[in-house]
Amino acid sequence: MKRGHFGHLLKKYGILVVLILLCIFFTFATPTFFTVKNLFNILRQVSIIGIVAVGMTFVLLSGGIDLSVGSLVAVTGVTAAQLIVGSGVNPVLAMLVGLLASIALGTITGTVIQKFDLPPMIATLGMMTIARGLAFIITGGFSVWGMPEEFAMIGQGYLWVIPIPVIIMLFFFAVGGFILNKTRWGRYFYAMGGNREAARLAGINVARLRILTFTISGFLCGIAGIVLMFRINSGQPSGGTGLEMDVITATVLGGVSLSGGEGRIFGVLIGCLIIGVLANGLIILNVGEYYQMVVKGIVLIFAVTLDKMGQRYSAKQASAIAG
Repeated sequence: MKRGHFGHLLKKYGILVVLILLCIFFTFATPTFFTVKNLFNILRQVSIIGIVAVGMTFVLLSGGIDLSVGSLVAVTGVTAAQLIVGSGVNPVLAMLVGLLASIALGTITGTVIQKFDLPPMIATLGMMTIARGLAFIITGGFSVWGMPEEFAMIGQGYLWVIPIPVIIMLFFFAVGGFILNKTRWGRYFYAMGGNREAARLAGINVARLRILTFTISGFLCGIAGIVLMFRINSGQPSGGTGLEMDVITATVLGGVSLSGGEGRIFGVLIGCLIIGVLANGLIILNVGEYYQMVVKGIVLIFAVTLDKMGQRYSAKQASAIAG
């Protein structure tokens, strides 16, 4: 097999091989890993990460990054919970208000980045702090308990044997994949991430599209926040802490380039599953929480390293074709 062909196969299917190898390792390491119950448990555990990762995919593809996702998840949950429990608002209306809050904050972030040409990392870091502060202000620093039981199925229910949060996650992966692969808007996102100036000269409204990516991210953070609220039966101002790291790791592991313009939604799903399998397997093996943090950091560095190696491989291929 030619080296170039091998490199292409590795880039395309390497992440799937990693997932399979992890599953094989944990299956032999512990008998409780490869069971139907545990596999569905893994899917439910990654559902929040997966929903948010769809939004992060749009942001990264367009050449940005969003560090505020965990805080937006928290704002959605505490806003809806406070309205339901503290003010007696209709749960559907409360969920809508929480969702709109996350969308608004995402849109504000995108607008500030576009209007003032701020680095996305700095702007979203600022929004991460602002939104987390708002979550604590809304609740006074306390958790809000007592969600209505008739809506608990959103976070805890099943459709046959499949957890409803998993169905919600797969639905948004399907919608995201359709937009990116089958619509002209999807081509616009890729074009903007690949070369923003060329995209602008081609007639794409780069400014509007750039803001839209953060609006999409805010929307999906809102969906994840509602699912999480009913999953833990409360609005937690500290909810979603550290979520941005898991989401970015899963997205980059899935092949979405930090430089923008490259990646596929299916790969992101595989990346989310790797994060879930790794976390679940380490817990079953009784690996301590602090050691798990070390492993997560290593995986993040590994993901970014793969991204950089992929960029170099693509550059070499382009250079070889041009030569």
